[in-house]
Amino acid sequence: MDYFKGEVSNMSEKVFNFAAGPAVLPITVLEKAKNEMSDWHGSGMSVMEMSHRGKAFGEIFSEAKERLKKLLSVPDSHEVLFLQGGATTQFSAVPMNLMGNGGIADYAVTGNFSEIAAKEGAKYGSVHIAASTKAGGHSGIPRPGELKLTDGAAYFHYCANNTVYGTAWDYIPDTAGIPLVCDMSSELLSHPVEVSRYGLIYAGAQKNMAPAGLTVVIIDKAIAGRERPDTPQILSYAKQIEKDSMLNTPPCWCIYILGLVLEWLEDQGGVTVMAERKKVRSALIYDVLGNSRLYKPHADQAARSDMNITFRTGDAALDAEFIQNAKDRGLLNLKGHRLTGGMRASLYNAMPVEGAAALAEYMKEFEVTHHV
Repeated sequence: MDYFKGEVSNMSEKVFNFAAGPAVLPITVLEKAKNEMSDWHGSGMSVMEMSHRGKAFGEIFSEAKERLKKLLSVPDSHEVLFLQGGATTQFSAVPMNLMGNGGIADYAVTGNFSEIAAKEGAKYGSVHIAASTKAGGHSGIPRPGELKLTDGAAYFHYCANNTVYGTAWDYIPDTAGIPLVCDMSSELLSHPVEVSRYGLIYAGAQKNMAPAGLTVVIIDKAIAGRERPDTPQILSYAKQIEKDSMLNTPPCWCIYILGLVLEWLEDQGGVTVMAERKKVRSALIYDVLGNSRLYKPHADQAARSDMNITFRTGDAALDAEFIQNAKDRGLLNLKGHRLTGGMRASLYNAMPVEGAAALAEYMKEFEVTHHV
Protein backbone atom coordinates (compact mmCIF):
# COMPACT_ATOMS: atom_id res chain seq x y z
CA MET A 1 0.00 0.00 0.00
CA ASP A 2 1.36 3.40 -1.02
CA TYR A 3 0.35 5.56 1.95
CA PHE A 4 1.53 8.73 0.26
CA LYS A 5 -0.67 8.19 -2.83
CA GLY A 6 -2.94 11.11 -3.46
CA GLU A 7 -1.74 13.00 -0.42
CA VAL A 8 -1.03 16.69 -0.77
CA SER A 9 0.63 18.35 2.19
CA ASN A 10 1.52 21.92 3.11
CA MET A 11 5.22 21.17 2.53
CA SER A 12 5.60 24.26 0.37
CA GLU A 13 4.90 26.23 3.55
CA LYS A 14 6.86 23.75 5.72
CA VAL A 15 4.01 23.63 8.25
CA PHE A 16 2.26 20.68 9.84
CA ASN A 17 -0.72 21.38 12.09
CA PHE A 18 -1.13 18.92 14.99
CA ALA A 19 -4.05 20.77 16.61
CA ALA A 20 -6.68 18.70 18.42
CA GLY A 21 -9.53 20.70 16.92
CA PRO A 22 -10.37 22.76 15.03
CA ALA A 23 -7.92 20.62 13.14
CA VAL A 24 -6.08 20.24 9.87
CA LEU A 25 -8.15 19.91 6.68
CA PRO A 26 -6.94 18.44 3.38
CA ILE A 27 -5.16 21.14 1.40
CA THR A 28 -7.02 20.09 -1.75
CA VAL A 29 -10.31 20.77 0.05
CA LEU A 30 -9.15 24.21 1.13
CA GLU A 31 -8.00 25.03 -2.41
CA LYS A 32 -11.31 23.92 -3.92
CA ALA A 33 -13.27 25.92 -1.36
CA LYS A 34 -11.12 28.95 -2.15
CA ASN A 35 -11.81 28.61 -5.87
CA GLU A 36 -15.56 28.27 -5.26
CA MET A 37 -15.73 30.88 -2.52
CA SER A 38 -17.52 33.61 -4.48
CA ASP A 39 -19.25 31.52 -7.13
CA TRP A 40 -20.40 27.96 -6.50
CA HIS A 41 -20.69 26.04 -9.80
CA GLY A 42 -21.73 29.07 -11.82
CA SER A 43 -24.56 30.02 -9.47
CA GLY A 44 -23.13 33.48 -8.95
CA MET A 45 -23.36 32.96 -5.20
CA SER A 46 -21.11 31.79 -2.42
CA VAL A 47 -22.39 28.84 -0.41
CA MET A 48 -22.41 31.25 2.54
CA GLU A 49 -25.03 33.37 0.74
CA MET A 50 -27.40 30.63 -0.40
CA SER A 51 -30.85 29.94 0.92
CA HIS A 52 -30.73 26.67 2.84
CA ARG A 53 -34.04 25.79 1.19
CA GLY A 54 -32.91 26.58 -2.32
CA LYS A 55 -32.08 24.05 -5.04
CA ALA A 56 -28.33 24.77 -5.04
CA PHE A 57 -27.83 24.13 -1.34
CA GLY A 58 -30.24 21.22 -1.55
CA GLU A 59 -27.76 19.53 -3.90
CA ILE A 60 -24.85 20.21 -1.55
CA PHE A 61 -26.79 18.89 1.46
CA SER A 62 -28.06 15.74 -0.25
CA GLU A 63 -24.68 14.82 -1.74
CA ALA A 64 -22.90 15.24 1.60
CA LYS A 65 -25.50 13.13 3.39
CA GLU A 66 -25.41 10.34 0.82
CA ARG A 67 -21.61 10.31 0.72
CA LEU A 68 -21.46 10.00 4.50
CA LYS A 69 -23.98 7.17 4.52
CA LYS A 70 -22.05 5.36 1.82
CA LEU A 71 -18.62 5.77 3.41
CA LEU A 72 -19.86 4.51 6.79
CA SER A 73 -22.29 1.93 5.35
CA VAL A 74 -25.14 3.46 7.34
CA PRO A 75 -28.09 1.04 7.25
CA ASP A 76 -31.64 2.10 6.32
CA SER A 77 -32.60 1.71 9.98
CA HIS A 78 -30.53 4.78 10.85
CA GLU A 79 -30.84 8.44 9.93
CA VAL A 80 -28.05 10.99 9.48
CA LEU A 81 -28.61 14.44 10.97
CA PHE A 82 -26.54 17.60 10.43
CA LEU A 83 -26.99 19.67 13.59
CA GLN A 84 -25.34 22.47 15.57
CA GLY A 85 -24.11 23.03 19.10
CA GLY A 86 -21.16 20.65 19.07
CA ALA A 87 -20.89 17.40 21.00
CA THR A 88 -21.50 19.43 24.17
CA THR A 89 -25.12 20.02 23.16
CA GLN A 90 -25.52 16.27 22.65
CA PHE A 91 -24.53 15.75 26.29
CA SER A 92 -27.99 17.18 27.07
CA ALA A 93 -29.89 16.03 23.98
CA VAL A 94 -29.08 12.36 24.59
CA PRO A 95 -30.66 12.09 28.06
CA MET A 96 -33.54 14.39 27.16
CA ASN A 97 -34.42 12.15 24.21
CA LEU A 98 -33.55 8.71 25.52
CA MET A 99 -33.57 8.59 29.33
CA GLY A 100 -37.24 9.31 29.95
CA ASN A 101 -38.65 10.87 33.11
CA GLY A 102 -36.99 9.32 36.14
CA GLY A 103 -34.98 6.92 34.00
CA ILE A 104 -31.47 5.61 34.49
CA ALA A 105 -28.54 5.44 32.11
CA ASP A 106 -25.07 3.91 32.30
CA TYR A 107 -21.97 6.00 31.55
CA ALA A 108 -18.34 5.03 31.22
CA VAL A 109 -16.13 7.89 32.42
CA THR A 110 -12.76 7.58 30.68
CA GLY A 111 -11.80 11.20 30.15
CA ASN A 112 -12.78 14.84 30.38
CA PHE A 113 -15.68 14.88 27.94
CA SER A 114 -17.30 11.64 29.07
CA GLU A 115 -17.20 12.98 32.62
CA ILE A 116 -18.92 16.18 31.52
CA ALA A 117 -21.49 14.11 29.60
CA ALA A 118 -22.25 12.05 32.71
CA LYS A 119 -22.70 15.16 34.86
CA GLU A 120 -25.02 16.65 32.25
CA GLY A 121 -27.01 13.42 32.05
CA ALA A 122 -27.54 13.47 35.82
CA LYS A 123 -29.61 16.65 35.41
CA TYR A 124 -32.33 14.66 33.65
CA GLY A 125 -32.38 11.33 35.47
CA SER A 126 -30.21 8.85 37.33
CA VAL A 127 -26.69 8.27 36.02
CA HIS A 128 -24.88 5.09 36.96
CA ILE A 129 -21.11 5.10 36.41
CA ALA A 130 -20.54 1.72 34.78
CA ALA A 131 -16.77 2.25 34.77
CA SER A 132 -14.32 5.02 35.57
CA THR A 133 -10.62 5.45 34.88
CA LYS A 134 -10.34 8.70 36.85
CA ALA A 135 -8.39 7.14 39.73
CA GLY A 136 -5.65 6.15 37.28
CA GLY A 137 -5.48 9.56 35.63
CA HIS A 138 -7.50 8.36 32.66
CA SER A 139 -4.52 6.46 31.31
CA GLY A 140 -6.45 3.33 30.36
CA ILE A 141 -9.73 1.91 29.04
CA PRO A 142 -11.92 -0.52 31.03
CA ARG A 143 -11.95 -4.08 29.74
CA PRO A 144 -15.29 -5.76 28.92
CA GLY A 145 -15.48 -7.63 32.22
CA GLU A 146 -15.02 -4.41 34.17
CA LEU A 147 -18.20 -2.75 32.89
CA LYS A 148 -20.95 -2.78 35.53
CA LEU A 149 -24.16 -2.40 33.56
CA THR A 150 -27.59 -1.68 35.01
CA ASP A 151 -30.62 -3.86 34.24
CA GLY A 152 -33.20 -1.74 32.45
CA ALA A 153 -30.85 1.15 31.68
CA ALA A 154 -32.11 3.44 28.94
CA TYR A 155 -28.71 3.44 27.24
CA PHE A 156 -24.97 3.02 27.74
CA HIS A 157 -22.82 6.03 26.87
CA TYR A 158 -19.10 6.11 26.18
CA CYS A 159 -16.55 8.25 24.34
CA ALA A 160 -14.63 6.17 21.80
CA ASN A 161 -11.50 8.32 21.66
CA ASN A 162 -10.37 10.58 24.48
CA THR A 163 -8.80 13.64 22.91
CA VAL A 164 -7.40 15.11 26.11
CA TYR A 165 -5.70 12.00 27.53
CA GLY A 166 -4.87 10.12 24.33
CA THR A 167 -6.73 6.87 24.96
CA ALA A 168 -9.17 4.95 22.78
CA TRP A 169 -11.51 1.97 23.05
CA ASP A 170 -10.35 -0.98 20.96
CA TYR A 171 -13.69 -2.80 21.16
CA ILE A 172 -17.43 -2.11 20.99
CA PRO A 173 -19.05 -2.74 24.39
CA ASP A 174 -21.58 -5.57 24.51
CA THR A 175 -24.60 -4.09 26.29
CA ALA A 176 -27.01 -7.03 25.89
CA GLY A 177 -29.59 -5.02 24.00
CA ILE A 178 -29.27 -1.72 25.86
CA PRO A 179 -28.98 1.05 23.22
CA LEU A 180 -25.34 2.01 22.71
CA VAL A 181 -24.62 5.74 22.55
CA CYS A 182 -21.15 6.87 21.51
CA ASP A 183 -19.32 10.17 21.24
CA MET A 184 -17.06 9.63 18.22
CA SER A 185 -15.97 13.24 17.79
CA SER A 186 -12.26 12.47 17.52
CA GLU A 187 -12.38 9.37 15.35
CA LEU A 188 -15.45 9.25 13.11
CA LEU A 189 -14.38 8.55 9.50
CA SER A 190 -10.96 7.29 10.59
CA HIS A 191 -12.00 3.63 10.39
CA PRO A 192 -15.01 1.46 9.46
CA VAL A 193 -17.87 1.49 11.99
CA GLU A 194 -20.53 -1.15 12.61
CA VAL A 195 -23.25 1.48 12.69
CA SER A 196 -26.02 -1.08 13.16
CA ARG A 197 -24.68 -1.90 16.63
CA TYR A 198 -25.29 1.65 17.84
CA GLY A 199 -28.46 3.36 18.89
CA LEU A 200 -26.81 6.73 18.43
CA ILE A 201 -23.45 8.09 17.32
CA TYR A 202 -22.59 11.77 17.55
CA ALA A 203 -19.51 13.75 16.61
CA GLY A 204 -18.36 17.33 16.49
CA ALA A 205 -17.05 17.81 12.97
CA GLN A 206 -13.92 19.83 13.76
CA LYS A 207 -11.59 16.82 14.01
CA ASN A 208 -11.87 14.68 10.87
CA MET A 209 -14.79 16.15 8.97
CA ALA A 210 -15.28 19.91 8.67
CA PRO A 211 -14.83 23.25 10.45
CA ALA A 212 -16.30 23.79 13.90
CA GLY A 213 -20.02 24.47 13.82
CA LEU A 214 -21.40 21.18 12.50
CA THR A 215 -22.40 18.17 14.60
CA VAL A 216 -23.12 14.85 12.91
CA VAL A 217 -25.66 12.54 14.55
CA ILE A 218 -26.40 9.03 13.31
CA ILE A 219 -29.45 7.60 15.06
CA ASP A 220 -31.47 4.42 14.94
CA LYS A 221 -34.91 5.72 13.99
CA ALA A 222 -36.50 3.14 16.30
CA ILE A 223 -35.30 5.01 19.40
CA ALA A 224 -36.39 8.46 18.25
CA GLY A 225 -39.60 9.93 19.61
CA ARG A 226 -38.99 9.10 23.27
CA GLU A 227 -38.07 12.60 24.38
CA ARG A 228 -39.27 14.26 27.55
CA PRO A 229 -42.24 16.61 27.09
CA ASP A 230 -40.08 19.61 28.00
CA THR A 231 -37.41 18.83 25.37
CA PRO A 232 -36.89 21.88 23.14
CA GLN A 233 -37.84 21.06 19.57
CA ILE A 234 -34.33 21.99 18.39
CA LEU A 235 -32.99 19.11 20.54
CA SER A 236 -35.66 16.59 19.54
CA TYR A 237 -34.25 13.82 17.36
CA ALA A 238 -37.74 12.95 16.12
CA LYS A 239 -38.39 16.54 15.06
CA GLN A 240 -34.98 16.81 13.38
CA ILE A 241 -35.60 13.57 11.49
CA GLU A 242 -39.02 14.83 10.42
CA LYS A 243 -37.50 18.08 9.12
CA ASP A 244 -34.39 16.42 7.63
CA SER A 245 -32.10 18.63 9.76
CA MET A 246 -33.86 21.73 8.41
CA LEU A 247 -35.88 22.72 11.47
CA ASN A 248 -33.82 25.90 11.45
CA THR A 249 -31.03 27.17 9.23
CA PRO A 250 -28.31 24.50 9.28
CA PRO A 251 -24.55 25.24 9.28
CA CYS A 252 -24.48 25.54 5.50
CA TRP A 253 -20.80 26.31 4.98
CA CYS A 254 -19.69 23.49 7.28
CA ILE A 255 -21.92 21.01 5.45
CA TYR A 256 -20.41 22.17 2.16
CA ILE A 257 -16.87 21.62 3.50
CA LEU A 258 -17.93 18.23 4.86
CA GLY A 259 -19.05 17.29 1.35
CA LEU A 260 -15.64 18.25 -0.05
CA VAL A 261 -13.86 16.28 2.69
CA LEU A 262 -16.03 13.24 1.98
CA GLU A 263 -15.22 13.54 -1.73
CA TRP A 264 -11.52 13.68 -0.85
CA LEU A 265 -11.95 10.70 1.43
CA GLU A 266 -13.55 8.69 -1.38
CA ASP A 267 -10.64 9.57 -3.67
CA GLN A 268 -8.19 8.37 -1.00
CA GLY A 269 -9.88 4.97 -0.82
CA GLY A 270 -12.39 5.43 1.99
CA VAL A 271 -12.34 4.68 5.70
CA THR A 272 -10.47 1.38 5.29
CA VAL A 273 -7.50 3.25 3.87
CA MET A 274 -7.86 5.88 6.62
CA ALA A 275 -7.62 3.08 9.21
CA GLU A 276 -4.45 1.74 7.61
CA ARG A 277 -2.90 5.19 7.29
CA LYS A 278 -3.59 6.19 10.88
CA LYS A 279 -1.73 3.11 12.09
CA VAL A 280 1.29 4.09 9.99
CA ARG A 281 1.27 7.66 11.31
CA SER A 282 0.85 6.76 14.97
CA ALA A 283 3.42 3.96 14.78
CA LEU A 284 6.07 6.50 13.81
CA ILE A 285 5.48 8.45 17.03
CA TYR A 286 4.89 5.49 19.34
CA ASP A 287 8.11 3.90 18.07
CA VAL A 288 10.02 6.96 19.28
CA LEU A 289 8.21 6.91 22.62
CA GLY A 290 8.88 3.20 23.04
CA ASN A 291 12.62 3.69 22.60
CA SER A 292 12.98 6.93 24.52
CA ARG A 293 14.58 7.67 27.89
CA LEU A 294 13.27 11.26 27.81
CA TYR A 295 9.60 11.11 26.84
CA LYS A 296 6.89 9.58 29.00
CA PRO A 297 3.64 8.52 27.26
CA HIS A 298 0.48 9.23 29.24
CA ALA A 299 -1.70 6.41 27.93
CA ASP A 300 -1.21 2.75 28.81
CA GLN A 301 0.10 0.80 25.84
CA ALA A 302 -3.09 -1.25 25.47
CA ALA A 303 -5.26 1.87 25.38
CA ARG A 304 -3.31 4.22 23.15
CA SER A 305 -5.11 6.38 20.63
CA ASP A 306 -4.01 6.63 17.00
CA MET A 307 -5.69 10.04 16.74
CA ASN A 308 -4.25 11.88 19.76
CA ILE A 309 -0.84 10.96 21.17
CA THR A 310 -0.03 12.44 24.58
CA PHE A 311 3.41 12.54 26.18
CA ARG A 312 5.70 14.70 28.33
CA THR A 313 9.30 14.92 29.51
CA GLY A 314 8.44 15.31 33.19
CA ASP A 315 9.93 18.80 33.23
CA ALA A 316 7.47 21.61 32.45
CA ALA A 317 10.24 23.95 31.30
CA LEU A 318 11.63 21.31 28.97
CA ASP A 319 8.15 20.63 27.62
CA ALA A 320 7.79 24.33 26.86
CA GLU A 321 11.14 24.35 25.07
CA PHE A 322 10.12 21.30 23.04
CA ILE A 323 6.90 23.01 21.97
CA GLN A 324 8.61 26.31 21.05
CA ASN A 325 11.39 24.62 19.09
CA ALA A 326 8.82 22.50 17.28
CA LYS A 327 6.93 25.65 16.32
CA ASP A 328 10.12 27.16 14.94
CA ARG A 329 10.39 24.09 12.68
CA GLY A 330 6.81 24.40 11.44
CA LEU A 331 5.42 21.68 13.73
CA LEU A 332 2.47 23.54 15.17
CA ASN A 333 -0.01 23.16 18.04
CA LEU A 334 1.76 20.44 20.01
CA LYS A 335 0.95 21.87 23.44
CA GLY A 336 -1.04 19.44 25.58
CA HIS A 337 -4.48 20.14 27.01
CA ARG A 338 -4.56 22.37 30.09
CA LEU A 339 -5.69 19.39 32.21
CA THR A 340 -2.65 17.28 31.32
CA GLY A 341 0.15 19.60 30.26
CA GLY A 342 2.99 18.13 28.25
CA MET A 343 2.56 17.54 24.54
CA ARG A 344 -0.19 16.22 22.31
CA ALA A 345 0.10 15.32 18.64
CA SER A 346 -3.24 14.97 16.89
CA LEU A 347 -2.95 12.81 13.78
CA TYR A 348 -6.29 13.13 12.05
CA ASN A 349 -7.11 11.94 8.53
CA ALA A 350 -5.78 15.04 6.79
CA MET A 351 -2.35 14.80 8.45
CA PRO A 352 -0.01 13.34 5.83
CA VAL A 353 2.33 10.55 6.86
CA GLU A 354 5.24 12.88 6.16
CA GLY A 355 3.98 15.16 8.93
CA ALA A 356 4.16 12.35 11.47
CA ALA A 357 7.59 11.42 10.12
CA ALA A 358 8.79 15.02 10.54
CA LEU A 359 7.59 15.06 14.14
CA ALA A 360 9.22 11.71 14.89
CA GLU A 361 12.54 12.95 13.52
CA TYR A 362 12.32 16.13 15.57
CA MET A 363 11.54 14.15 18.73
CA LYS A 364 14.65 12.03 18.23
CA GLU A 365 16.85 15.06 17.58
CA PHE A 366 15.48 16.88 20.63
CA GLU A 367 16.18 13.89 22.85
CA VAL A 368 19.77 13.60 21.65
CA THR A 369 20.47 17.20 22.59
CA HIS A 370 18.48 17.30 25.83
CA HIS A 371 18.63 13.89 27.51
CA VAL A 372 21.06 13.62 30.38
